[in-house]
Amino acid sequence: MAQGRSKVPLIIAAVVGVALIIAARLIFSGGGGSSTSSTAGGGTTADGPNAECTEVVVAASSEKAGLLTELAQQWNDTDPQAEGRCVYATVASKASGGAAQALAEPTWDEAVEGPRPDIWTPASSSWAGLTRQWRTEQDLPEILPADAGSVAHTPLVIAMPRPMAEALGWPDQQIGWSDLSALAKDPAGWGAKGHPEWGPFKLGKTNPNFSTSGLNATIGSYFAATGVSSDLTSAQVADPQTRAFIGALENSVVHYGDTTLTFLSNMQAAAQQGRGLTYVSAVTVEEKSVWDFNQGNPTGDPATLGDQPQPRTPLVAVYPKEGTLLSDNPWYILDADWVDATKAAAGAQLLTFLQSDEAQSRFHAAGFRNFNGEPGEVLTPANGFLPAGPAAVLAPPAPAVLQDVLSSWDELRKRARVLMVLDVSGSMGEPVADGQTKLELAAQATSQAVDGFADNDEVGLWAFSTNRGPGGEPWIDLIGIGPAGQTRSEIQRTVAGLQPDGGTALYATTRQAQRDMLAALDTSRINAIVLLSDGRNEYPPDDNLDSLLRQLQGESADTTIRVFTIGYGEGADPEVLQAIAEASAGAYYDATDPASIDQVLTSVISNF
Repeated sequence: MAQGRSKVPLIIAAVVGVALIIAARLIFSGGGGSSTSSTAGGGTTADGPNAECTEVVVAASSEKAGLLTELAQQWNDTDPQAEGRCVYATVASKASGGAAQALAEPTWDEAVEGPRPDIWTPASSSWAGLTRQWRTEQDLPEILPADAGSVAHTPLVIAMPRPMAEALGWPDQQIGWSDLSALAKDPAGWGAKGHPEWGPFKLGKTNPNFSTSGLNATIGSYFAATGVSSDLTSAQVADPQTRAFIGALENSVVHYGDTTLTFLSNMQAAAQQGRGLTYVSAVTVEEKSVWDFNQGNPTGDPATLGDQPQPRTPLVAVYPKEGTLLSDNPWYILDADWVDATKAAAGAQLLTFLQSDEAQSRFHAAGFRNFNGEPGEVLTPANGFLPAGPAAVLAPPAPAVLQDVLSSWDELRKRARVLMVLDVSGSMGEPVADGQTKLELAAQATSQAVDGFADNDEVGLWAFSTNRGPGGEPWIDLIGIGPAGQTRSEIQRTVAGLQPDGGTALYATTRQAQRDMLAALDTSRINAIVLLSDGRNEYPPDDNLDSLLRQLQGESADTTIRVFTIGYGEGADPEVLQAIAEASAGAYYDATDPASIDQVLTSVISNF
């Protein structure tokens, strides 16, 4: 097993008493990784926030940050006062795992992590357990209160296109992980349910080392495999029947990832193209995300609601009959030296406002259940939901057993076959930080990233600019694809010696890489290209983007080579890289700031 994955069980073994979410300490982000903030209303002037008022910074998990921004604006408009001072709130979108990691450090680095929070509202209260444990390991003082309120609830569900769920008996019959495992193992695929045109069962599931929903889904599937609802044991995890059950599910995964938005965005694009039943058969997400998708707004940001049409093929929420886990969206007013009495009082007032009937109606309208777990009017069968919610809410196993769960998952997860393709054009020689060039930073990040592959994953390396290959072609095959245990060190040595030169032959290189990968397609693996580029296409022999996109989309979702693109530096072409990723049902990652490339590549590798 590669070094990058082996750290996870060691961290989890040290966590005692963590209730719902265990994740790798090296998580950098799970919802996009970026932090954004906004202010409005009270405490502001025409030129911005009033310097005489106290700012209260709220770090919120990405799925609710947009809504909280709007609600904070409403609260600011009331000109709130705390401890005799005017106050106002700003909201920063920060993935729960990234915030937990940052809060576990002695200092919060705003240059990397965004605004330092006074209040933290992650997706689940169990991220607080991780933060406490990590701070304890470093002999740091406690900064999280023992008790916290909640702003909303939302359970993990299995989201399925309505026709597929109905083929399994939804909404009249309960559906669970056992049904999906059986369907995944059936050689007839959806043909066993009367729909051979849908092909094999395909699952979308985020990486449990990075994502709340991915970990919750993994825990739930192990409970389902053993038939127990509590007290899971290590012996049950290791049982051959359990491993066969989990192996069938994982073998049906199209790819993993650090955020469910990748799957939802690709499903939206596929639905708009009339291919809504070809990308995935099911994806594990929070209930609230099903509502967002069905509104044509997979990000869940109120500001983008209405920008896209509702999908022609809506999703429905399947509540696993074996039970599921819950996101309780807690509200922690930090007990830190930078949070004075005024900020603490303001945080308590803001929570009271968020729990008011008016604010809770907004959470209900956005697809959340309220802070008491009660559904709103939108959670109806007509909209794809069952108001009663899950039949049972699961608690995770003991930490030692959970370590075994993730170790078992790492053994059974679907293996990958990945080609790393790096832009080495002349612009990659530009200095960016501490005298290093963009290429040097990218090489170091690539060297770290390949440590994230297991030894029996397969990985290779190309470089491209113009006239790189022995025959004058713009690409060069540096390390042929092979077991990572054999190619890893060779890749690390090779990237360290790359030199920048020439232009950017983006289209021709992508086109040929896809053809070569398709010619050696291994349907038992996740077949993908990781493409990093810092420029626009500068290769006249191939400047036909439309032709490239048609090629990447292909004729069959079962033979897709997914391209995960990285826009590196300010000179990259994000629109083209986004289009390449969407056409291939991959994902686009933004590394406009070259210093972020380590974190971005970590997120990219989470897809495998």
